[in-house]
Amino acid sequence: MQTRPIAVAMPYVGSVDRGTAHRVLRNTYALLSMTLLFSAAVAAAAVAFNLPAPGIILTLVAYFGLLFGIHKLKNRGAAVGLVFALTGFMGWTLGPLLTRTLALPAGGQAVTLALVATGAVFLALSAYATTTKRDLSWLGGFLFAGMVIAVLAGLAAIFFQIPALALTVSAVVALLSAGLILFETQQIVNGGETNYVLATVSLFVSIFNLFTSLLHLFGFAGSDD
Repeated sequence: MQTRPIAVAMPYVGSVDRGTAHRVLRNTYALLSMTLLFSAAVAAAAVAFNLPAPGIILTLVAYFGLLFGIHKLKNRGAAVGLVFALTGFMGWTLGPLLTRTLALPAGGQAVTLALVATGAVFLALSAYATTTKRDLSWLGGFLFAGMVIAVLAGLAAIFFQIPALALTVSAVVALLSAGLILFETQQIVNGGETNYVLATVSLFVSIFNLFTSLLHLFGFAGSDD
């Protein structure tokens, strides 16, 4: 299941402090880079030691529990530790998915394609969001509604074992995650998000969801089923 912290920012009104926005963006990218590397290391360890998936109940409790803690402590140093706990946990959940994908006939190629595509999409959308003059705040409501529907459909696909629905959800989540990267980055640039901890979590989860969705799609395309 792919989930993300659901938060819709209202259009930013008023003058933008470019210095503050630049600092938040810089701090966000610095923390995001560290958390991505940490999560990748945990995922690699999970693959190496063949760790089992934590299960949907533990995943939901840990995910939303850590999110609550991060939002509660967002202005304190302890929030950074919780961010690493969350991203590390998500790395653990990614490990079993990577193990299953690598076991497919073209599993290694699927992982590589998903990784390259995720990086390319993130870099392209980030560059566009930081340079465009267009107001993308209208995307917030659409993306919020779309992600809620996708999460519900994803849960249905898991509980009722519907592969076709799961594949459709992956495609939809990939598109929504790309939109969220664009939306969230411009929120930082325009001063709509001034907390780099929350900005990091939002971008990390969007990148994570984009990667896992593409991994599912490429893995399915490369399987013998």
